[in-house]
Amino acid sequence: MATNKDLTILQGKTFNLVLRWETAPVVHKAISAISLASGAPRLTVTAHGLKDGWRCAVQRVTGMTPINAKNSPPKDKDYQQATVIDANTIELNSVSPVDENGNEWPAYVSGGFVLYNTPASLAGFTARMAIKDKIGGTLLHSLTTENAGIALDDTNKTITLTIPATATDDFAWKKGVYDLEMVSGTGVVTLLMHGKVELTKEVTT
Repeated sequence: MATNKDLTILQGKTFNLVLRWETAPVVHKAISAISLASGAPRLTVTAHGLKDGWRCAVQRVTGMTPINAKNSPPKDKDYQQATVIDANTIELNSVSPVDENGNEWPAYVSGGFVLYNTPASLAGFTARMAIKDKIGGTLLHSLTTENAGIALDDTNKTITLTIPATATDDFAWKKGVYDLEMVSGTGVVTLLMHGKVELTKEVTT
């Protein structure tokens, strides 16, 4: 299912956005330990298979129960970006392991799973994104893998959108709409993301 996401472009600045294409099935990997020694939850998950920056959720941990997703199955807000330490270790840098009273979470006891959506293979794909003043309207800007506006990295499973500062500086429009499509080697087109675009004027030139 395509993601509806609104974008903001700062005029005169480079626009850069890294995306990750998640597909089925959901992967479950067992947790064997969690440490808070680094200041963020560091999870031991043997052969986790996660890519750096990929989203994951945690379920069924005992002891350190605040780390668990609040919903089952997890909802979008239950997912956190993972930093890969090594093949068996990840860290949730955006998670502060303290409660609302500033008390550190209880110690990990046992169990639990890390859940994440399977990264889509980007092999053989191209990508294209059009920004228009309205649906079916005038083209304002185009990004493609051919014009270097979109870079696909199948090793790290990332899709990077880039508009250089020289281009955003010349934008004369204020608002628009966009969609991002992935095109397979056999010509199958998948809508990955769409939404509104707003151009914000820069303060420093």
